[in-house]
This record gives sequence, structure tokens and C-alpha cells, in this order.
Amino acid sequence: MLVKDRIVVVTGAASGIGKALAERFHAEGAKLVVCSDINGDGAQATASSVGGVAFQTNVAVEADIQHLIETVERDHGPIDLFCSNAGIGIGGGAEASNEGWQRIWDINVMAHVWAARHLVPLMAARGGGYLMNTASAAGLLSQIGSAPYAVTKHAAVGLAEWLAITHGDQGIKVSVLCPQAVRTAMTAGNPDGVASVNGMIEADEVAECCVRAIEAEEFLILPHPVVLEYMRRKTNDYGRWIKGMQKLNRQYAG
Repeated sequence: MLVKDRIVVVTGAASGIGKALAERFHAEGAKLVVCSDINGDGAQATASSVGGVAFQTNVAVEADIQHLIETVERDHGPIDLFCSNAGIGIGGGAEASNEGWQRIWDINVMAHVWAARHLVPLMAARGGGYLMNTASAAGLLSQIGSAPYAVTKHAAVGLAEWLAITHGDQGIKVSVLCPQAVRTAMTAGNPDGVASVNGMIEADEVAECCVRAIEAEEFLILPHPVVLEYMRRKTNDYGRWIKGMQKLNRQYAG
């Protein structure tokens, strides 16, 4: 799908990957870029820079996502591409608080579910549309030091697969974005963390990868191509891969 002349919604658009996506879609000639974020002022700043419109949206609340979709569809037209991009990270394992687990689950997983719940029927009725969900390389591999992040990103990848399988015949395309370390607020406090072992890339590089993948209607978006090799090693010899990850865990979490 070409972004030119399309109506695009980006959540988490105030900064980081979301802001870069909004700017890149505008450069590609999108008809309208809708910039959504829990940071309303940040969303407005991004929207102003791309001639778009802003929404203050808490993606951890289904009603907020429903309002975003319904308002855009009513006031601006059919949404062609919805980028469910907002996400958070927390540390810890099984001992992380129930509140922490629930919050990251709502933002990293249920926000994608709710977007699909309210948008897929509309897209299907008009013959198609495009969903791009931001997950992480952690959703294909794992995340040293954070069970909640690893688990929710795995779930996000699983949901994207299911959506692509189930709704592909209705003309709905799905891509899932799975980068390693990207220079954003999420990595600012830990620039040398395990996710950056293959280098930290800029958000605009990620946005470029997304545009090219959407044009080609590719499911898996890997701004760090080496992740594909890691996936192959994992599936080729799961036990050996676990041992390698244990070694990495001793190095970064010990």
C-alpha cells in the first residue's frame, strides 16, 4: 500500500518512533496524519509540524481508542492505515507488581486488540485497510531483565499473526514492527543495554523501514536485519538458543 493520499493514524505520536512515523508519512504525501498520544501537547506539536490533527488518547482505555477511531472516521474519512505504536517498558520478572503487569498488558497488547475490535469491521465492510502494530525484537526472541516486556511483546506478535491470518481474505493487511534498540525516551536511561548489542538506530531509520515494508505489504518489519538470523538460530536449536540467552542474561542482568 502506498501512503500517498491516505488517511493515517499514529498512536504514541508525540515522540520517538511515533513522531518519526508521522513525519515520514507526511513526507510520503499522506492525505491526513492523525497524531494521537497520552501527551496531548506533544501530539499537537507533531500534528502541527505535519499539517495533521491531534488527539489526546490513553491507549490503556478502550473507550479512548474507540473515540479516536469513530471521530476520525466521522470527521475526516475512512482510516486507511492505523499504526498502533504506543508502548511502554518495565523491568522485573514474576515478582513485578500486579498493577505493573496489568498496565503494560493494557498498553502493549490490549491497545492493539481494541484498535482491531473497532476498526477491522469498518475496514472489512469497505473492502480493506492496513494495520501496523509496533511490537519489538523481544516479541520474537526475549528480553533480558523484563518478563512483562518479553511476554507482552510476544503477545503483540501473536495477535498480529492472528489478524493477518484471519482477516487477510477481507483485504486487511497487517505488519508488525520488531526493532531492537531505537534512540527514544524508552532507551535513554539505558543506552548500553542488551537491546543495543547490534547498535542503536534512529527513529527516522525505523520509519523508513516501515514505509518500505508497507509499500511491499510485508508482515514482519525488521529494522535490525540480524534479528532474522537470531530467529533462525532459535527455531533450529531451541535448547542451544536458551543456553546462549542464559549467557547473555549473566552478562547483562548479573
